[in-house]
Amino acid sequence: MNGALIPLSAGAAQPPCRQYDVALLDLDGVVYVGPEAVPGVPEALAAARAAGMRLGFVTNNASRTPEEVAEHLTALDVPASAPEVITSSQAAATVVAQRLGAGARVLPVGGPGVAAALRAAGLTVVAHAGEEPLAVVQGYGRDVGWTELAEAVVAVRNGAEHVATNADATIPSPRGPLPGNGALVGVVSAVTGRRPLVTGKPDPAMHAECVRRTGARRPLVVGDRLDTDVEGGRRAGAATLLVLTGVTDPATLLAAGPDQRPDLLAPDAAGLLTAHPAAVAADGGWRCGAWSVRSEAGDGPLRLGRHAAGAPASADGLDGLRALCVAHWARYPDAAAPVRVAAADAAAAAGLRRWALPS
Repeated sequence: MNGALIPLSAGAAQPPCRQYDVALLDLDGVVYVGPEAVPGVPEALAAARAAGMRLGFVTNNASRTPEEVAEHLTALDVPASAPEVITSSQAAATVVAQRLGAGARVLPVGGPGVAAALRAAGLTVVAHAGEEPLAVVQGYGRDVGWTELAEAVVAVRNGAEHVATNADATIPSPRGPLPGNGALVGVVSAVTGRRPLVTGKPDPAMHAECVRRTGARRPLVVGDRLDTDVEGGRRAGAATLLVLTGVTDPATLLAAGPDQRPDLLAPDAAGLLTAHPAAVAADGGWRCGAWSVRSEAGDGPLRLGRHAAGAPASADGLDGLRALCVAHWARYPDAAAPVRVAAADAAAAAGLRRWALPS
């Protein structure tokens, strides 16, 4: 599916849980938002497992250990074991151990998951820049403050390699996006003038860690972010499923560049259980289910409408959005671009309002 000329233009009669052996699930914005599970997702993941799909829980959030993450998931009725959890701290620790060798001194910045991953990789954890670390590994931690950032700055300025578990500027929360690891990594970089080595999504090192730990042969990356989950999957040659329960909204999806366009789209992770319709070329435009999109002359707006009563449609209500994505991406195959949409009928106008798209 990842090899389709235009993402979302290749459908399949079988649901993803029967096409892929492992779902590599992002956590924040996919399985849970804040402390609570996304409604319906625990049941959907249980059904995917019952269908034979294995699950890997992948997070750029480096603050917790795999054991803590597994305990949290299990409490949310998503049974998980520590070996099924892959964190960006583990990917960073693997990269640092490969570059510097076993026993190398490393200064961790972030939650306890960062130091735990470094120790598990055979590295020596130090607490201060004065202990002459060869690297600083910086991951998300809710309690990271000036003192830790200052130690990181001194160490990097003294020659330590600066390694970031991820560069996500924000994390999702019930109150909206909040500062993520990338925001604090930017503080160290701004003061030292040195760019970090980023090992989490979308870097291929994270995907390699996932494949190594899960043994996936045909993985499907499931995420809510275009710049980490989708781009990371595409860079690694894996198929991707975008869900709309996190930070990406329809307007952002439509404007995505070619490296951040998902193969599949669903309202939430229950999209693992349903077949995904293709958006196909038809009558000079594009069609998906009961929806059609035509391009106005030149750079005019895309016109969305219902093309036929009684046409087969998916139950998730996203066929019109799928058709819009394919039509827009066909127009701009090599670049990100904002979209203009016009409604051809009342049903289309209601759809545009539901997706908060400009018309």
